[in-house]
Amino acid sequence: MSDPSDPILVRRAKAAKLASVGQRLGYLGFLVAVIVFVIGAITGFNGAIVAIVIGSIVVGSILLAPSIVLGYAVKAAEREDRTQGR
Repeated sequence: MSDPSDPILVRRAKAAKLASVGQRLGYLGFLVAVIVFVIGAITGFNGAIVAIVIGSIVVGSILLAPSIVLGYAVKAAEREDRTQGR
């Protein structure tokens, strides 16, 4: 980023940070789902374990999908700037 006062670059940096945080939280949701699933497989599934697994997968998906798309959009914009010589 050559000009920190450029509003486009500032917005792109914020979008990149948001995408990064969203991806981390999304993957964390899937990690929680896997860990709780393994615990449930070992100890026996009850309603709470099933709810946590399903909830973690849903939250992880809701956070992860748009974050991945936003991350690719930021990378594509940066790549386009490099090819344009900006």
